[in-house]
Amino acid sequence: MANLVEIRDLQVQAETDSGRRVEIIQGVSFDIAPGEIVALIGESGSGKTTIALTLMGHTRPGCRISGGSVRLDGRDVVTMTERQRADIRGREVAYVPQSAAAAFDPAMTIMDQVIEVVRIHRTMPVEAARVRAVELFRALSLPSPETIGARYPHQVSGGQLQRLSAAMALIGDPKLMIFDEPTTALDVTTQIEVLRSFKSVMKAGGIAGVYVSHDLAVVAQIADRIVVLRGGKVQEIGTVGQILEAPTHPYTRELLAAFEPARRFATAKPAAEEKKPPALLEVENLVAGYGNLDRAGMPSIMALRSVSLRVEPGRNLGIIGESGCGKSTLARAIAGILPPAAGTIVFDGKQLDPDARRRSREELRKLQIVFQSADTALNPARSVGDILGRPLTFYHGMRGRLREARVDELLGLVHLPKSVKHRRPTELSGGQKQRINLARALAAEPKLILCDEITSALDTVVAAAILALLDELQKQLSLSYVFISHDLSTVKAICDEVAVMYGGEKIEQMPVAQIGRPSGHPYSQLLFASVPKLDPTWLDGLSADHGSASDRERWSVDV
Repeated sequence: MANLVEIRDLQVQAETDSGRRVEIIQGVSFDIAPGEIVALIGESGSGKTTIALTLMGHTRPGCRISGGSVRLDGRDVVTMTERQRADIRGREVAYVPQSAAAAFDPAMTIMDQVIEVVRIHRTMPVEAARVRAVELFRALSLPSPETIGARYPHQVSGGQLQRLSAAMALIGDPKLMIFDEPTTALDVTTQIEVLRSFKSVMKAGGIAGVYVSHDLAVVAQIADRIVVLRGGKVQEIGTVGQILEAPTHPYTRELLAAFEPARRFATAKPAAEEKKPPALLEVENLVAGYGNLDRAGMPSIMALRSVSLRVEPGRNLGIIGESGCGKSTLARAIAGILPPAAGTIVFDGKQLDPDARRRSREELRKLQIVFQSADTALNPARSVGDILGRPLTFYHGMRGRLREARVDELLGLVHLPKSVKHRRPTELSGGQKQRINLARALAAEPKLILCDEITSALDTVVAAAILALLDELQKQLSLSYVFISHDLSTVKAICDEVAVMYGGEKIEQMPVAQIGRPSGHPYSQLLFASVPKLDPTWLDGLSADHGSASDRERWSVDV
């Protein structure tokens, strides 16, 4: 059987700040058979997304395909006209982006955006497209599939928006799907359903796929073969079984070794110690939500229901739960971005105003937040140097050479070269943008950082380096972290305690040593049992309703 995709000696050039051209993809070659899913893995900046984008004849700003061929169903995408490329995008090849938030127009309903591709290519009547969209919403385990299309992007969670972007790509019935970290924003229980739906939809339609990911466990569940990349070059190609069980290249072995982050924090106090130090952060009965307020001042859509938590100086609290449970809303409420309707927030011995706009500059400085979506958190019109320089001036009054020197130091802290300060966010990889987000928070020299999925966009090697950096900074600066994540291995590596949330409520809190204990809450047990393993048979071996609505019905009455 002829290959659907044949990439031969692919070369991509990028223009540096000085105008010099460098090869960022160097002689990459591999094939994809019809119905086959090939995963591209490697560290941030290795060229994974750049290679995937060439399958649509697209490159990032400042880059161009300088050599080689990319044949899709027998036709070379490189030599096509732009009009010919536009004709195949959405019909023959479709793309699911890493950041769904940046892919949606906030002024259009979800349904109008999902069916836009069939309107452009006129592949089916609009009403038929709406019916097909609802079918995809249901297959992708989205809530209220018949009505969710009437909402706007800001009215759904990050995980739901990521699945909606997959529906947008699938509705055109493409021959090839490009998945660029599609489960990054998903909690582990939702991830199971989404991976299952991806596999079933693609298998049923004979759709081939390119799966860009840093999560080897996810790759193991969905891919047939793996291409390992570093520095724009192929290091190793093999079946999933071969790569996981008998890797031949040292770099592949390094990726596998970094899959399970080592426990880096040892700040837990002995159980016998009864006297607790004063809390750095104490939240009591926090209530927050969206929509109009009723006469009692309560929002029409409740996202948080009487949540309480405590963080001691130098210690870290992890917050886990499924998409839409209120994790990010809790972080925004603490930060004052979404003022809570009720409850109190006491930080560093002082009660904070619910609204960040009414907090003092010093209160803002000491409590920082790093957002989940690096794409929407960074101003695309500003250089990295300007982005990092603004908090230095705002909080510390730094200007001129002193500010420039501190920007260089901050870039070094997050393992980025000084030259990055001249670039704009659109010229950086997803992992690099997330590190800029962290550097911006560090610029304030805070006491507490609210970390909202800050390693979700990073490959395993870089994520391990970021965890080491957080450990180093904590020891140097006596920092504390509230770490929101769906990656339980990361939470175990960085946190002293873990709070489990469901439906806007905190249902359980425990020391990390007790994660997975048989006596824990049934929902907590479900979360811990849903973490993918480095075993290609793991997903298929789960029960058919694991993590589904019917599975949750057995314990939801206890919440």
